[in-house]
Amino acid sequence: MEAARAWGPPPGPARPEFWRSPLRGPWLTAVLGLVLLFGVTVLFVTGLLSYAAYNPDLAAVNDQTPDKGWLGFYLFSWPTSPYWLYRVTQGVHIVLGVVLVPVLLAKLWSVIPKLFAWPPVRSVSHGIERLSLLLLVGGAGFEFVTGILNIQLHYIFPGSFYTLHFYGAWVFIGAFVVHVAFRLPRAIRAVRAGTTQPAADTEEAAGLVAPRPAAPTISRRGALGMVGLGSLALFAVTAGQSVGGWWRRTALLAPHGQDPGSGPNGFQINKTAASVGIRPSDIGPGWRLTVRGPGRQVVLTREQLLAMAQHESALPIACVEGWSTRDQLWSGVRLVDLAALVGWKTDAPQVLVESVQRGGSFSSAALRDNQVRDQRSLLALRVNGAVLSHDHGYPARVIVPGAPGVLNTKWVTRLTFGEPA
Repeated sequence: MEAARAWGPPPGPARPEFWRSPLRGPWLTAVLGLVLLFGVTVLFVTGLLSYAAYNPDLAAVNDQTPDKGWLGFYLFSWPTSPYWLYRVTQGVHIVLGVVLVPVLLAKLWSVIPKLFAWPPVRSVSHGIERLSLLLLVGGAGFEFVTGILNIQLHYIFPGSFYTLHFYGAWVFIGAFVVHVAFRLPRAIRAVRAGTTQPAADTEEAAGLVAPRPAAPTISRRGALGMVGLGSLALFAVTAGQSVGGWWRRTALLAPHGQDPGSGPNGFQINKTAASVGIRPSDIGPGWRLTVRGPGRQVVLTREQLLAMAQHESALPIACVEGWSTRDQLWSGVRLVDLAALVGWKTDAPQVLVESVQRGGSFSSAALRDNQVRDQRSLLALRVNGAVLSHDHGYPARVIVPGAPGVLNTKWVTRLTFGEPA
């Protein structure tokens, strides 16, 4: 390290004179950092809630994260009320993640000189800070990029998004906490000091102020305003997919081609029957629903299900990608009534729901006892007064208040009550 100081920085970005922008400085970096401090905290909390909504300790079919250890700690049983809970928490998670992109890019731009600081490591504490910065920048880029690709249903990354995003989030938040511990006091002082730039060679400059700045073309407040306008524009073209209904038309960045037109079945889907290999014979006249309980089994045709007491529930579908439908009117047989067929008269337990879909993520899912017992939880046979379309899960699908869309299994063929999944 002493030799590095003696020789001085190499030519290029390691030299302070390389950076000429008059905007960079502790105030701009601190304001952007404080915005990210609030935003990333909300993202992390809503991400944990999304993880909890899968009921990760219930069954391996719900949480397929390998070797998660203590990182997969259990939060709480996901509630069914309010029924719009997941719709709100995941909508906030996705929309806020998109809205923060301009802030993140501006923050990275504001600290670029720090990434090339010379010498690279000056002490043990400085080395820890530099390592946390590397993990912070890499983790932020990874989480935001994979999250946006997932919103677009564009899975070009290797492996499961669910697993990659899970581990990436823990790496990112660990580095984030270390970085905040080092930088928060300085950021608060910089905000209080105002927009006046300190001298480049002072400690207050934090290595961000250019020693030979170019002539300014915009003020620092103006630059911050442009970042805010960018975030506002992204909000305007993203939030509609979480609101659903007519507002979905404003979601220009939402994936398109997944809306099956108008009519009772004309609301958003993620996967069509054809895309997951559902064959006509799988859901044709030969389809049967098998309901199992301890030592008892009942096999039902669709006609027999329609002959049972029918109930209605007005519920939305909310998916991990952030999109939601408005409330749709579902009708079918209550899950608690199907549990009663195999001996569960009063205390309906958890249930393993299996689809005719072959393989792939969430071709089966487990639901908790509180989800089964909710009177709004249905094996739906119709929606908005019409027979379910093939893409919406004909001949039968599960619909549960407050559950992520992937747990509202389509093309159901078997329900197993009370046995470990």
